[in-house]
Amino acid sequence: MAGITDADFLNKVIPLGFDVATLGGYSLDSPTINASKMIIERGRKEFDFPLDEIFTHIENEANFIKSVHSAVKVSANVRATTPQPIIDAGNIESLDIVEINCHCRQKEIVDIGCGQEMLHREDLGDFISQIVDNVDSEVSVKIRANVEGVDTVEIATLIEDAGADYLHVDAMKKGVFEADWKLLSEICGNVNLKVIGNNSVNSKENLQKMIGTGVDGFSIARGVISGNLDFNIVNF
Repeated sequence: MAGITDADFLNKVIPLGFDVATLGGYSLDSPTINASKMIIERGRKEFDFPLDEIFTHIENEANFIKSVHSAVKVSANVRATTPQPIIDAGNIESLDIVEINCHCRQKEIVDIGCGQEMLHREDLGDFISQIVDNVDSEVSVKIRANVEGVDTVEIATLIEDAGADYLHVDAMKKGVFEADWKLLSEICGNVNLKVIGNNSVNSKENLQKMIGTGVDGFSIARGVISGNLDFNIVNF
């Protein structure tokens, strides 16, 4: 979660049983950096690094995590209006996974064609494949499910065809206060890349539901940040 999930925070929670730690989300070019500043101005948390510092910052953060937890994969969730800044991030030596943010729904990000608005891009497959073909890291794409006008399963297939290694799905559904378990199951039944389920992993019951959809893994943010988890993920 932008403005919160930095190396200090992740080093504290990794011992709870996580094998991948995701930094970010980070803005990597002038349009997304300016959008982040506007989000901060209205009172939301957001990382705020200038263009000439952001890549060094990500490298230092990844190195810090590796120095404490050498066996953990380090990922960075990033956003940019063009592939090149994401390629540059994906070639940071200490970064194992670069995650393309097709997920953020903040108006300032959506208005410049980033975040979940990326799911409407006609060239999304090419955007992703350019990154896949030019980075040393693995590539993940984080999407928001059930975006209006978007067939989530079709997008999942497109992301697989573009060569991504992971599909990270925030399985939210408007008006429903639990993950869209049915949609996650459908996605898992239609793609062969690794699917990471996100949303509603805040209890043992919901974690069992998440695992039951067929996902290869799950992610937790809010539950860890709140400190309200009532289970140890090592046991699952």
